[in-house]
Amino acid sequence: MNRTDELKNKLKNEQKHSFESLRELVEVLRSEGGCPWDREQTHASIRADIIEETYEVIEAIDNSDPVLLREELGDVMFQVMFHSRIEEEDGRFTVEDVVHDICEKMIVRHPHVFGTVEVSGTGEVLDNWDKIKTEEKSRKTARQAMEAVPKQLPTLMRVQKIAKKARKDGYSFGSDAELTAKLSALTASLAEAASDEEKQCILNEIVFTSAVMSKADTEQAVGEMTDEFIRTYESPEESK
Repeated sequence: MNRTDELKNKLKNEQKHSFESLRELVEVLRSEGGCPWDREQTHASIRADIIEETYEVIEAIDNSDPVLLREELGDVMFQVMFHSRIEEEDGRFTVEDVVHDICEKMIVRHPHVFGTVEVSGTGEVLDNWDKIKTEEKSRKTARQAMEAVPKQLPTLMRVQKIAKKARKDGYSFGSDAELTAKLSALTASLAEAASDEEKQCILNEIVFTSAVMSKADTEQAVGEMTDEFIRTYESPEESK
C-alpha cells in the first residue's frame, strides 16, 4: 500500500481530525491518486477562492453566526493549507514555515507582551506596531508605506488606509469645514458638467473626498446603506 492509500484509510477512520489531518488531506487531494481538479490548481487559478471565503467569514461575523463562522474559518484554513502545499511541492516553503513565521512576527510586534516595552494603552500599541512594521519592511517614506497598501483591497477601505498614513506623516486634507465646502462645490459643478466623462470625474472626486472625510468605516457604512435599500425596495411594477 502506497502513502496516498495509507493516508486515505487513516483519514477515513479518524474519530477526530487534527491540523495534521488537514495537511494530509490536501496532500492526498494533490497526489496522483487524488483529485484531478485539485492537482491542476495553481495559486492564480484559485486566487478568487480565498477572497470569496474571507468575505464569507465576514458575513458570519456580521450575522453573529458562530456555526457559520466555524465552517467559514475552516474554508479559509483549507485555502491556507492548499496554497502552502503548492509551495511545498515546489520546495520553497511548508505550512510549518508559515506557522513559524506568523508566530515570530507576532512576538516581535508585541514587545509590550514579550519584551520590556511599556505602553499606556491601545494607542501606543498601534503606534509601536506601525513603527516595527515600517522597520521590518524597510519603508523609509510615507509614500512607500502608502504604496504597500494592497491595490486589491476594496477601494473605499484602501482610500481610508492611505489617508490615515498620509495624516500620520503630517499631511492635511483640510478641516471638516473645508472638506464640506469642497463637496458642496463638487456637487454644484456636477450639475453643470457637459459630458458623461466630466460627470464621472467629478463623482470620483466626491467619493474620494467623502471617504477621506469620514470618521467611520465607509466601506461598511455604504454596504449597510445598500442593504437598507434592498430591504425597503419596492419594484415599480409591484407598486402600480
